[in-house]
Amino acid sequence: MVADIRVLVADLPTYGCRRVHALLRREVEKTASEAPNPKRVYRVMKLHGLLLQRDGERREERRHDGQVAVGLRNTRWCSDGLEITCNNGEKVRVAFALDCCDREAMGHVATTGGITAEDVQDLMVATVEHRYGQVNRVPEPIEWLTDNGSCYTARTTRAFARDIGLIPCTTPVSSP
Repeated sequence: MVADIRVLVADLPTYGCRRVHALLRREVEKTASEAPNPKRVYRVMKLHGLLLQRDGERREERRHDGQVAVGLRNTRWCSDGLEITCNNGEKVRVAFALDCCDREAMGHVATTGGITAEDVQDLMVATVEHRYGQVNRVPEPIEWLTDNGSCYTARTTRAFARDIGLIPCTTPVSSP
């Protein structure tokens, strides 16, 4: 199996274990023999140093402990999204921001498409302007608590949040 993997990876060294497994499975289907187990392909590639190297970027540690409510305004804001199905079958998607102290709704965005990172960045600006007016940054850092949706965890969204003084923070998957 190592020789077969080396031949596949020699063509394009950016192939990961999933792609290599798929290619091995396709070759085996031609010969009517049994396909290799994906876990075995991973173990063999790991043992022989054939796995892709990670880009070295570390995920930020989760600072959120599961407690959403806070005692002071403007210390933590939270954001989430929802989907409303209309009578004609179209869907409207809404993202909103609340203060975790008094639950004031400070901003929202809505679209008939999916909520994008740009929509979330617009929501951040609207929320900051609602609380502080026309400013470039919030006066004190504020946690921006969200789930792990791609529009919230996008690199551009997290960088934008830090640029305007928000601290991006995501909830653990097991959070209620």
